[in-house]
Amino acid sequence: MRRARAWTRRDVIKSGLAALAAAGSRRAGGAGALWRLPRPPAGTVVLFQGDSITDCGRNRAAGDPNVAGALGTGYPLLVASTELAAHAESGLKFYNRGVSGNKVPDLEQRWAADTLALKPDVLSVLIGVNDFWHRQKGYTGTVADYETGFAALLQATRQALPSVRLVVIEPFVLRCGAVDASWFPEFDERRAAAARVARQANATFVAMQARFTELASRTSPEYWAADGVHPTPAGHALIAERWRRAVELP
Repeated sequence: MRRARAWTRRDVIKSGLAALAAAGSRRAGGAGALWRLPRPPAGTVVLFQGDSITDCGRNRAAGDPNVAGALGTGYPLLVASTELAAHAESGLKFYNRGVSGNKVPDLEQRWAADTLALKPDVLSVLIGVNDFWHRQKGYTGTVADYETGFAALLQATRQALPSVRLVVIEPFVLRCGAVDASWFPEFDERRAAAARVARQANATFVAMQARFTELASRTSPEYWAADGVHPTPAGHALIAERWRRAVELP
């Protein structure tokens, strides 16, 4: 009587693969299809809104989520990249709809199409620099206009999307480049207004100004925002880090 051959690791693997293929064939109605992995869950939709700091050169012709060009080259891309790598099976979807030059009234005009239509689960907004900066170019909006308009926008969002999680990133500047003494104290008043809006809307508030100011004192303001407004790669990395710590996506 021949002695039975001991099974090797390769035999076990081959047998398992054959069983998986057979099961896949049966599920596909005998069409010989290979084993199919289950689809990932729908996942959380995260939307970034704002001005040029959020826009950061994104490809506006690309509308799909999780596309590098569509996310721009700034903090939205850094947040999305890190979260997608950390939660590969979560089905997370990241969109960027920031538009360079925008103020609160500009967001209002495109909110239905660029925000509500995407039905975000998490909506992050960074707005306020242009609401002051453009006053030097003829815009007449006051701090009260900024606060009232911003609050109304988030209130309307909450009404349309009751379960949305709101995130407000504090507007910030550094004293270099385009930013001089003429920006203050009004810009600080607008930062305080953004914080009030966040509290009123029960939004997560991502504080940025104090941390940027602290780090700039150790290096230079230009290291974090070369013109005082638009972050460098280091500046965007700081925003992304603080956003992720504050929001803690599932």
